Amino acid sequence: MASFRFIHAADLHLDSPFIGLRGLDDGMRSFIQDSTFRALERLVRLAVSEQVDFMVISGDIYDSSNISLRAQLRFLDAMESLAREGIAVYVIHGNHDPLDSAKLAVKLPPNVQEFGAEPSRVTAVRRSDKREVAQITGMSYPTSKVTDNIALTYPQATRELYHIGLLHANVDGDAQHETYAPCTRKDLSQAGYHYWALGHIHTRRMLQESPYIVYPGNIQGRHIKETGPKGCYVVDVDEGYNTVLSFHELDSMRWSLVQAPIDGCGSVDEWRQYLERTLGQVAEENREKLSLVRVMITGRSPVHRQLENGYVLDELLSEMRRREAAKAKTQGYGGCVWIEGFALQSGDVLDLDRLLAEDSFAGELLRLARKEQSEQRLLADDGIVPYALAPLMEHAEIRALLERMPAEELLDWLRRAEELTLTLLTQESKRGEGAGI
Repeated sequence: MASFRFIHAADLHLDSPFIGLRGLDDGMRSFIQDSTFRALERLVRLAVSEQVDFMVISGDIYDSSNISLRAQLRFLDAMESLAREGIAVYVIHGNHDPLDSAKLAVKLPPNVQEFGAEPSRVTAVRRSDKREVAQITGMSYPTSKVTDNIALTYPQATRELYHIGLLHANVDGDAQHETYAPCTRKDLSQAGYHYWALGHIHTRRMLQESPYIVYPGNIQGRHIKETGPKGCYVVDVDEGYNTVLSFHELDSMRWSLVQAPIDGCGSVDEWRQYLERTLGQVAEENREKLSLVRVMITGRSPVHRQLENGYVLDELLSEMRRREAAKAKTQGYGGCVWIEGFALQSGDVLDLDRLLAEDSFAGELLRLARKEQSEQRLLADDGIVPYALAPLMEHAEIRALLERMPAEELLDWLRRAEELTLTLLTQESKRGEGAGI
């Protein structure tokens, strides 16, 4: 067999709306909304510069089944650019862009092979001499909800070629993603393929190396749960089927969580200066990218009391955003750091170990709160959270929002309630001691 090179990409989510970002001026909003298209352009340039023989895209090219014409035309332009270079593209559709999508209408050039609603197989060739190098098997989602184990319907490897399977699926039950096309690594291994090119999970993961079972992640992070570098894999296969993967970044903006502890800070301004130095380091590390960060405020200090009321953080957020927007207008978005928001996880100065050991109301409250801070207890029928939320659950719209809320957000509510209550209790106790009660 001849050696060859291909790109494995997935989850392009073109024209993602980036809903929920606030405080953006028109320029910043436009830059962010175009980020998936910039990642696509970089993907095309990478394919050309790396002289790949073909590319596979493992689902969710588009962000919604109500596909925008703009997204389709941008993808068409990209595929035509690859066609001019003689690069074939093999595509499956996933839960965000199934075959029954309302506006899937633009005709793609002949270098693009889109798989249908049943597993099928095609032969890929090397660009330079048209030698057959790989068998590629894939299947697109006919509708947005495919809950069967479709991997079991893929045909077994047969011919003496390298076998690649394109699959948009949740392998081994990742709880952070919807369980579409659920399967196991064992299911995939038994098919006899050399490389499973997966999509659906937006985190880059190498699940297995024999055979290769790989998630490249999405090409551009879209919210704070999609942190870190985003891109695709360039895959080299030699005559002996030895496979080497190389990750390439494609994102032009990057999401991250930034820790900003208040420990040891005697004033809000001292903490602000520390925060600005920290964000300066983020800018230095991402000179060519826009950084979108959530600042995690942790630790214990009297400064927490000033941050707790919200006004200080709101004003600081507004001012720091104004500065970055002004900087972007003069130097571009590379090296700018936009604060998506603050997550207040800090607290007042409290001796939690002493409170946990105390036979007091505050101690009992703390022990109870800690007991409830697990996903097993969080929504238990006899748990505190369901009891506290019961009045809200009587309202249909609020109930729908709460039922979709991730467990981690409910846990954050519980932690904030714990902190606020303990602070109020200990302050009341100190006032009582001062009055000689």
